[in-house]
Order: sequence, then structure tokens, then C-alpha cells
Amino acid sequence: MAEPREPHAPDLVAPGTLVTDRLFLRPPRESDVDAIFEACQDEEIRRWTVVPSPYHRKDAEYFVNDLAVNGRRTGDALLWCVVERDTGALVGTQALVRAPGRPGTAEIGWWATKEHRGRGFTVEAARAVARHGLTELGLRRLEWVAYVGNEGSRAVAEKVGFRFEGTLRSYAEQRGEFRDSWVAGLLATDLDG
Repeated sequence: MAEPREPHAPDLVAPGTLVTDRLFLRPPRESDVDAIFEACQDEEIRRWTVVPSPYHRKDAEYFVNDLAVNGRRTGDALLWCVVERDTGALVGTQALVRAPGRPGTAEIGWWATKEHRGRGFTVEAARAVARHGLTELGLRRLEWVAYVGNEGSRAVAEKVGFRFEGTLRSYAEQRGEFRDSWVAGLLATDLDG
């Protein structure tokens, strides 16, 4: 693995950080609030995720200071900010959330900033998170769930190696409405290399 590059590397390689060729995936911190707030003004992020709509600065503060901190503390959720190694720019987020009542299973999720879509960053980050979950954390199964029609997320899941398992009718809730959802699974035996 290549050594982290200056000037952004020293404070990024902290406990809980994953490193890829082009990215650092690190726990969210207070200095990310503004970038997360700006990214979540994008209609596409709000359309395909459960982030609040409209999205306020206090929502970004809650993500960083509550969801990320408490999820890591309890082990129920691991959240990462994905940043470019060369520039330190926020590329998106990644998450692993344990599935209640299904031991060894977690759901993976992500969003990408508008400026960084289509450059392979989300695939690179999701591969790192999947490998981390299935090898280092010892999870048995990862699940990807997305609202029907989210072709961008589905393309990422397929490139990571998730196997499409079906469409679940009226499955996932988004702001009080239940939506049909696609589901795919990934096992350690599905990982490449």
C-alpha cells in the first residue's frame, strides 16, 4: 500500500481510516460539516437516500456528532467520509449498518458528491468498505438496498460484485413513504482477489 501523500495525509490516517489508491475513508469530523451540508443540497442525493429534505446545517452536524460517533461507539454503524488523497476534497460517504436480528449481516450504503460522480471513486470506496466488513470485521453477508430506479447505485453495487437478489415491494421507508427496493448480497467468497 502506498504511503499517504502530503499535505492532507498526516491527520487523515487515524483509527478507523481505510486507505485506497486514491482515497482516504475516515470517520466524519467537525471540519466536514460544511462540505456535507453543501453536498446534501444536491437533489439527487435527497432523491435516492434518507437524508432529510430540505437538508439543513444541523442535519450535517447530527450526522457527524451523533450518528457517526454513537454508531461507532455501539458498533451498530460505521460511517466514513470519503476524501481524495491528493486534494482532501469530500468525494462522498460510505456506511455499514448492522442488520437487527440478522447476526453477521450489515447493509452498505453510499452517496457521492455531484462533482465526483462517474470517476470510479464510489466503486473504489465501496470495495474497501466491503472488504473491511467481510474480512476484518468478520461479517457473513453485506446487503445493498436501493430504491427501484437508482441505476447509479446499482451500477456501483454490480461493479463491487454484489449479486442482484430481487425487488422487494413497499420495502424501504423514505420520509414516511414506503418504496419498492432492489436488494443484492455480497459474501466473502464473492470478493475479487
